Amino acid sequence: MHEVQTFSELDLIKPIARAVAEEGYETPTPIQARSIPHLLKGRDLLGCAQTGTGKTAAFALPVLQRLEKSGGRKRCIRTLILTPTRELAAQVADSFQTYGRHLSLTNTVIIGGVRQRPQERALKQGPDILVATPGRLLDLMGQNLIDLKHLEYFILDEADRMLDMGFIHDVRRIIDMLPKKRQTLFFSATMPPAVVKLADRMLTDPVRVDVAPQTRTAERIDQTLMFVDKGNKPKLLEKLFENTTICRALVFSRTKHGADRICNRLTRRNIAAGVIHSNRTQNARTRVLEEFRMGKLRALVATDIAARGIDVDDITHVINFDLPNEVEGYVNRIGRTARAGRDGKAISFCAGGEFECLQSIERFIKQKVPVDRDHAFHSEDAANGLENGVPAVSPGRQQGRKQARRARQDRAAGSRPARRNQERQCANTRRSKERSMGATPVKNRRRRRRRLRPAGK
Repeated sequence: MHEVQTFSELDLIKPIARAVAEEGYETPTPIQARSIPHLLKGRDLLGCAQTGTGKTAAFALPVLQRLEKSGGRKRCIRTLILTPTRELAAQVADSFQTYGRHLSLTNTVIIGGVRQRPQERALKQGPDILVATPGRLLDLMGQNLIDLKHLEYFILDEADRMLDMGFIHDVRRIIDMLPKKRQTLFFSATMPPAVVKLADRMLTDPVRVDVAPQTRTAERIDQTLMFVDKGNKPKLLEKLFENTTICRALVFSRTKHGADRICNRLTRRNIAAGVIHSNRTQNARTRVLEEFRMGKLRALVATDIAARGIDVDDITHVINFDLPNEVEGYVNRIGRTARAGRDGKAISFCAGGEFECLQSIERFIKQKVPVDRDHAFHSEDAANGLENGVPAVSPGRQQGRKQARRARQDRAAGSRPARRNQERQCANTRRSKERSMGATPVKNRRRRRRRLRPAGK
């Protein structure tokens, strides 16, 4: 098939073509150019593209066009888009609103962490397009508040992340409740075997579109690696922010508590920063994200929950304060910069305990990350996988050792339920002996004393 060069070659209807032109888009990205023609013909599709390559428009434009051509507004849910995170759901809904601004179609978002009543009112209006996260969708379906019998299009977005976050069973339950006759679109940033297996279950004679090798990072990202001892990471981060070119940075932490500590430290140094992770309320996450988008914050500190759900223009830097445990997470993190043809920088800190993670990442992306040895906190120990001169243990291996130690302790002392049963059995045996000797059990003696005690004492 001839690959289109401009949006005018995609045979989009005038209202959608006008919305695309108003956004300033002229040339479709590879995933858009290769997916949209097949989707306009009604084919199922399995799409693999890097984060930030325009997957949302690749399915939003053809779905909007087919909905409009089949009768437009019908006051029933005809399209379902399932996303792993609340932020990504809001981003997808915004894209549908943008590209469909000249159409009569409506959409709504169903996510957890916010009040259910406004969502119920929106569902009663009969939206044509529903964007949802799995948990809240299943809750409302269990309350018979969502009717999917008229569904025509089902899109599973960021499928690999959905599996990473443990939503696989929820996704399967949702799929089993959908009409068998539908067009299914399956998009993912990576294609591990588990994702391919799920796609085989969902899709019927799909077209597969791969626009780039799944182990490569975006070419326009300038990557830098800094070896630093774990205790010096906060100081190195503060030193980086002395550079005024870092005006909108996304800082990734491995843990939620670590993200809070990083944000608090930056704030104390008069660096405008916010934090976003799963312990924050949805309203707080939305507020911080909007402040970051408007440029009120120089730094947004996040855990991997935000790696796929943040769509902010002109992110100048991505800083990996902690390297991710999963190699795919590195690609997803740094993909937040250098979007839509722009340049960006990705800076990664590596302590001695993260050396194994670094080696796995470099094998996965099939390239060595350039090292900056000239910064003030460079550590040769970290560069050799050492901590305090001795071989370091990676975070994943530390967690494994903790679990093994806890298991050994449980085996030595007996499991907690077993210990409780043993204590209960000993108490029953003691009471039986007391009864056999003609004595009143201690527990009963206490009750009798309370009954015989004079009132008011």
